[in-house]
Amino acid sequence: MSPSRPQHHAVKLTANFERNLGGVQQFLEDAQAPQAFDALLDELLDTVVPNLERFPDMGRRFMSRPVRSVEASNALAKLQKQLAAIAQDGEVREYVMTHYLVLYARLESSVYLLSIKHHKQLAFDL
Repeated sequence: MSPSRPQHHAVKLTANFERNLGGVQQFLEDAQAPQAFDALLDELLDTVVPNLERFPDMGRRFMSRPVRSVEASNALAKLQKQLAAIAQDGEVREYVMTHYLVLYARLESSVYLLSIKHHKQLAFDL
């Protein structure tokens, strides 16, 4: 009997993630570091996506972070409501890279990349 293979999850990009990539590209061009965008794409394709395909729960839970403002509390409640409408067991997690933070949702057998920001960029736009 052969050993069982780990389940692979489909990793999908959302429109917001694609917009964020454009924002990161512009941020890096403004910082005169356009080559860093190519390195980011390589890391996403060679490391992040394969890791999430095999280990979708590897990131820390985003919803368990302490809330320190009314605005954050309201945004978190809205996000939880949206997530509950999509899937019962879904959750948002953070994947921390060297220079970037990726938010993703694990919903059943798929992983949806929601947002990406360079650590020097200010806020997430969901």
